[in-house]
Amino acid sequence: MNRKQKMIKKTAKRAKARLNKHTAPTIKKYVSKAERAEQQAKLEAEAAEQALLATEGTAEADLSAADPAETNEEKATPAS
Repeated sequence: MNRKQKMIKKTAKRAKARLNKHTAPTIKKYVSKAERAEQQAKLEAEAAEQALLATEGTAEADLSAADPAETNEEKATPAS
């Protein structure tokens, strides 16, 4: 009886161990200076790109706002 219980406990322990597989951590504990510099450069480049797109967007909005005024003047001149 004791042998049977011992074997049951061992198999249960093995089954439990199979369910509790170790997963690797997703966050690195150590980040080298070079990697940190690369990440910082990427962030700065993205920020600069977004700022450039924002300034282009406002410049295009200014031009599009000026275009209807010119077209209205052009339409008014030939009609007169």
